[in-house]
Amino acid sequence: MYAYKGVSNNGKKTHGAVSADNARAARARMRTQGIYLTELTEAPDSTRTEASDQTSRLSIDLSRLALRPIPPMERAVATRQLSTLLTAGIPLVESLGALVDQIEHARLRTTFVQIRDRVNEGSSLADALAATRQFDDLYLSMIRAGEASGALGPVLGRIADYLEDQLRMSNKVLSIMLYPAVMLLFSLLVVGVLVTVVLPQITSLMISLDQELPLVTRLIIGASDFVRSWWWALAIGAIGASFGLRAFRRTERGRIVYDRLRLRLPVVGTLVRVLAITRLTRTLSTLLASGVGIVKSLEIARLVANNTVIAEAVDSARTAIIEGAPLAAPLRASGQFPSMVTTMIEVGEQSGELEAMLAKVADTYDEQVENTVTRMTALIEPALILVMVGVVLVIILATLQPLLSLTSSLN
Repeated sequence: MYAYKGVSNNGKKTHGAVSADNARAARARMRTQGIYLTELTEAPDSTRTEASDQTSRLSIDLSRLALRPIPPMERAVATRQLSTLLTAGIPLVESLGALVDQIEHARLRTTFVQIRDRVNEGSSLADALAATRQFDDLYLSMIRAGEASGALGPVLGRIADYLEDQLRMSNKVLSIMLYPAVMLLFSLLVVGVLVTVVLPQITSLMISLDQELPLVTRLIIGASDFVRSWWWALAIGAIGASFGLRAFRRTERGRIVYDRLRLRLPVVGTLVRVLAITRLTRTLSTLLASGVGIVKSLEIARLVANNTVIAEAVDSARTAIIEGAPLAAPLRASGQFPSMVTTMIEVGEQSGELEAMLAKVADTYDEQVENTVTRMTALIEPALILVMVGVVLVIILATLQPLLSLTSSLN
């Protein structure tokens, strides 16, 4: 433990304590943090104790911080920046130090400070990333492969490409589905105002004049009164059903039933399957191109598919590969993959360009996902408009019919 005095990049004087193996390592560490030392002495015991307490508090803060995930966009941007620095020939520790200065997200900056310190103490980048518990197996496996092959910069670039592709697809689907969702909410708001405000006032007027309400009006008023009287029971039932379904989905059988049901739904099932295959093939291509073995790649990619039925097919393929079989045959035998996918994988295996062929499959299915979602939105919008117009029309008729009856009786 060394006590230091120095000047930061912005010209301000600073002082504190730093832990290092020797004075040279301490100076190098402070230089990576942008602090130029004017004095460095071995710290007394009191400073050691204080620094140790600060380190313990920092460890507690980082352990709490690890429980909060980092936004995917921030992780993708940081990965791209680190790839650029390493590809430019800057050493890893200095690249991490420069990256810390560029990151604006507080939690991500603190995480990379911890990573930089671990790497500076001799840890590998993959082990330092794993210690933060902020990076998944896909990320860590590719980093390990990049460190083993000496191509860490290009591998980080592939990881950034993968993360950006996933974000782009998610944002595209969300943006397409946003307009129908807004329309649905607005229509529900209009219906709610008509049922809870307008219709009860007309009903009170009709009752006060001893006029008989039409059947449609009585039905809607009865449903409205039931909801207003028993809303708490309906809310409890909905919450209980939601928790029950969520608990069932967390069981092994529940996940299988839910995922099979999703795949069998008309139109939606095709979209779910295509999305799962896109994530699977994109992940496999990225892992294989980064030097990760096929068995390990399948073990990681099965989790990315986010569907237990597809994951079981990938597990069967992984077992078959361990026994010496090619990848395409067990995937075709599972019946969960379209013939185009298995054929392209088979061609890729025969030509020795499996990762490139998997990337082509992912690109093709990316376009298919976009086209499918666009067509679904084009169908959902008019269907939703027709349904909501019908509902509003029924409520308006239930509102106007009593008024017409009242006008006729007065005449």
